[in-house]
Amino acid sequence: MKTIVYVHPWDGSYNHAILTKIVETFKERNQEYQIIDLYRDEFDPTYHASELKLYSRGKFEHDLVGKYQSMLKFSNEVIFIFPVWWYNVPAILKGFLDKVLLKDFAYIENKNGTMKGLLTNIESVKVITTGQAPKWYIQFIGGNGIKKTFIKATLKAVGMKNIQWLHCGYVSLGKNENRVKFLNSLPVKL
Repeated sequence: MKTIVYVHPWDGSYNHAILTKIVETFKERNQEYQIIDLYRDEFDPTYHASELKLYSRGKFEHDLVGKYQSMLKFSNEVIFIFPVWWYNVPAILKGFLDKVLLKDFAYIENKNGTMKGLLTNIESVKVITTGQAPKWYIQFIGGNGIKKTFIKATLKAVGMKNIQWLHCGYVSLGKNENRVKFLNSLPVKL
C-alpha cells in the first residue's frame, strides 16, 4: 500500500497540483493508495503536557495518531508532499513526526542510547518539496535541513529505506513551464 502524507493548507496550491497528479497516476496504474492530509484532518502538532506524559512509554491519547500509525504499519511506500518553509519542514509535519513516530512503533531504544528503526516495511520513500529556493540553495546555504534532519536523522533512523528527494524551486517567482515540467516528470519518478 502506498501512503501519501500531504502537508499544505490550501487546495489551490502547487503542492495540491502535485498531489492531484500523483493520485491520477496511481488511479491510471490501478495502484492502491491512501492519503494522510494533516490540514484537512485538523491534526494538532502541539505536544501538550498530557501527551508528553505518555511519550516515553510510546503511548498516545488522540485517535488520529493511532489511525496514522496503522496506515504507516501497512505501507510499503510513503510519499511526502510539502513546501519548504524556513529551510525545513512545516511545523505541522514536525508535530506529525513527534507524535506518530513513537517508541515501540517506529523504533526501539538500544542499551547504548541509540535507536533501531522498526518501520522496515516502508521500502521506498519519495520526499517531494516545493519552495522559492532551488535545491542547491537549501542544501549548501540553507543548512540542508531536509536531507540532514528529515531524511537522514529521522526517516532513515526509523527504518525507512530507498529515500529520494525531489524538489521544485522558484515556485512563485519562476516560469509556469518549470512547474508544468516538474509535474509531468512525476509519473516517471513514482
